[in-house]
Amino acid sequence: MRDRAATALDAAVAAGAAYADCRVVERTVQSVTIRNGRVNNVSELEDAGTGIRVLVDGAWGFCGTQRDDPAGLEEAARLAVRIARASARTPVARVRLAQAPAVTATYVTPVSIDPFSVTLDRKIDLLLAADAAMDVAGITTRVGSLGAVRHHQIFASTEGSCIEQTIIETGGGLDATATGDGEVQTRSFPNSFGRQQLAAGWEIVEEMDLPGNGTRIAEEAVALLSADPCPSGRMTLILDATQAALQVHESCGHPTELDRVLGFEAAYAGTSFLMPDMLGRFRYGSEQVTITADATSPGGLGTFGYDDEGVAAQRTLLIDRGIFTGYLSSRETASQVDAPSGGTVRAESWNRLPLIRMTNINLEPGTSSLEEMIATTEHGVYLETNRSWSIDDRRLNFQFGTQAGWEIRDGRRVRLVRNPLYSGNTPEFWNSCDAVAGRAEWRMYGVINCGKGQPGQVMHVGHGAAPCRFRNVAVRPA
Repeated sequence: MRDRAATALDAAVAAGAAYADCRVVERTVQSVTIRNGRVNNVSELEDAGTGIRVLVDGAWGFCGTQRDDPAGLEEAARLAVRIARASARTPVARVRLAQAPAVTATYVTPVSIDPFSVTLDRKIDLLLAADAAMDVAGITTRVGSLGAVRHHQIFASTEGSCIEQTIIETGGGLDATATGDGEVQTRSFPNSFGRQQLAAGWEIVEEMDLPGNGTRIAEEAVALLSADPCPSGRMTLILDATQAALQVHESCGHPTELDRVLGFEAAYAGTSFLMPDMLGRFRYGSEQVTITADATSPGGLGTFGYDDEGVAAQRTLLIDRGIFTGYLSSRETASQVDAPSGGTVRAESWNRLPLIRMTNINLEPGTSSLEEMIATTEHGVYLETNRSWSIDDRRLNFQFGTQAGWEIRDGRRVRLVRNPLYSGNTPEFWNSCDAVAGRAEWRMYGVINCGKGQPGQVMHVGHGAAPCRFRNVAVRPA
């Protein structure tokens, strides 16, 4: 892999590149799915290639190739240079890169049990046990899944960096769906939309105890069929940690991506309301709200040693006790605001140009607890596990739905309610936050379907969060 990187860089410089970097990637993805007591899918996909990025006359060029012979790598490097020369003819600002030191390093995700060392029989047996636990009267569809990723990469640049990284991810999850009386209700564990996934080994699947939670979520799905609709009006809202994580993703993570702010990313998923003159001045949320971009958080899907520009993983304050203080940035965008790179550039694989992506965007722990929040709420709802989301292209106005809710009256949960929705405006919503649970209830969650870019890229990102409470929020049934 190192020889391939050297060959590509030498060819790019010989063809006229002022700067070049390349990523040689080998990636393995394994998936196992059980549906209604039967094995539904077993797959293991392997992919490998080299992505070459160059600067010529202040413009980017990129080419990816699956060829690993010298002639193929040299051809791809020359094509990247030709693309950059063509791009340089357009009348746009020339690319400048913020300074970054040359690095020689190795990073491997800490794991106790390699998920690829666990036998397929053991994985299937675990999912079948969880499936049996979900086999409750009224449940029509039971799905269990496990996944594992190994991403092995060499990054090298003409500035002298050479970094080898191996990222391991492991995940699993359950979905129980009940139908009846014109209703369809699903409960998921530990998270919705497939599974919970972390940068860790098989040990995290064992910690989930999927069979031990199957019956509970199945019974909740059935109970939701006859539950009363969510109450409507403005009231106190308490989010569980999984929903808080997605709220952070959509209304805090995406708007702090500096390429959106500068107009580089507009067509696919919008821009941002957070302009540079707001840094250090704008009250994004209440004093209870501190949000960080932390690529060093243990277990996060945005945890690594170095990003895809060779910049070291770091922790950046995005919102400090409610005040907007930072962006997710690249070497290119950071140079436009006279700052060092935040080390947040990643590509889905070898055949995609690296972009600014979320690392682990974390709502830092507070001092409250879920029990205390409920006990001090006169009237409101407690909502769990995302069901739907919608937010405008500037990341200001949103609406989220969750799988389940509980109405709270006089400090107690009084009934299960179905189809809850809540909506709001991003800064107004975060300014209404008056409590965040502490470290004991803080958890890291993984999002495996974050889309961005054209051609599109799906990135895995992390979010640490705990239950949190918001006052005077618009709530209604779907």
